[in-house]
Amino acid sequence: MSTIVMNKKDEVIMKLVHYFITEENYNPIVVNGVKDEIWLENSNGPYRIVRINSNNIFNKEQLQYDNYKIQSIVRQIKKKTFSFNVNTLNILLDVNEDLELEETKNIKPVSLVDGNLNITNEGILEAFPDINEKLLKDTNGVELIINVTKDINQKTEKDNKLYEKTFKPKKIVFTNVIITICVFMFILSCVFDGLGAISGISTLVGLKLGANNLLLLKSGQIWRLITYMFLHVSLIHLLVNMYSLYILGRQIETFVGKAKFLAIYFISGICGGLLSAVVSGPEIVSVGASGAIFGLAGALLYFGYHYRTYLGTALKKEIIPVIVINLLIGFMFTGIDNFCHIGGLLGGILATMALGIDGKSKKSERINGIICLIIFIAFLLYLIFFH
Repeated sequence: MSTIVMNKKDEVIMKLVHYFITEENYNPIVVNGVKDEIWLENSNGPYRIVRINSNNIFNKEQLQYDNYKIQSIVRQIKKKTFSFNVNTLNILLDVNEDLELEETKNIKPVSLVDGNLNITNEGILEAFPDINEKLLKDTNGVELIINVTKDINQKTEKDNKLYEKTFKPKKIVFTNVIITICVFMFILSCVFDGLGAISGISTLVGLKLGANNLLLLKSGQIWRLITYMFLHVSLIHLLVNMYSLYILGRQIETFVGKAKFLAIYFISGICGGLLSAVVSGPEIVSVGASGAIFGLAGALLYFGYHYRTYLGTALKKEIIPVIVINLLIGFMFTGIDNFCHIGGLLGGILATMALGIDGKSKKSERINGIICLIIFIAFLLYLIFFH
């Protein structure tokens, strides 16, 4: 019967990885071109990145090269995750004691010489005060491998269930309901205004059916902040908005759930309607679902940021460019209520922040979202009714 023998360095690595994954919710990340290194990430952790390096570093030149390498990789992570600061804990397991470890911007090095797991570094203890208590210390060899593997598998299974719950295709209900209502209201507008309304609904009919207008809001007709979202000025207007709603609505309804989707949609539409009324003035009549749709784009932006490990490329090449291009188009052409779009976009981001992303958002983050959303809406209401 063969016996598994582990050297001290391997035991230390397994115990550190076990702690950071099971106790601090870090996840391994793949870094190409590295050897004998483990990189872990937690966007909500005290250190965004924890790097465990078991390579031998015996002289100053090796240490300088190691610093250059870690800075290069951190820059890549910044670009991929749209982050300005990526605080990194660099744990070195085999470094000459005579070498002085210099802390650089956002990178804190620490040496664990001779496999010493009694961590005394103040920076680590401040960030991870329970690390000495929760590190596995009484197990080694086969027992250590079994315990670490079991605990990490349980943590991975939990994360996989959350990922599957979030991204698994679901039956789309409310996106289709909203599209149906918008189509029905457009047909009703044509009935009131005649077949010629296909190319342009009259202002009078729009107002009768619930279009948004500053003076009417000031008179107490707040319900127009809801009804205006279901009206469209022409067939082209309807088709463009319904196609956008079909694409974005199905994604958001799948990612955050039906209840949160409805809340985000209507909060975004209300914020867009309020900002439109404030900026456009009493002469402008506003209709359309685009404010709420921009809110869904804002929700997707916020969601994508929290899942940027998976959606980083989509954020950079698809989501952000589409939002920016559509806002620029709104400023370049007349007849587009771009302030409704901006209000909806901000409302969507704040609403999603307040409602939270399951398994990702902290309680403090949600509270900040609620406060910011209340302040934003209250400020717009003040400008309408009291300014």
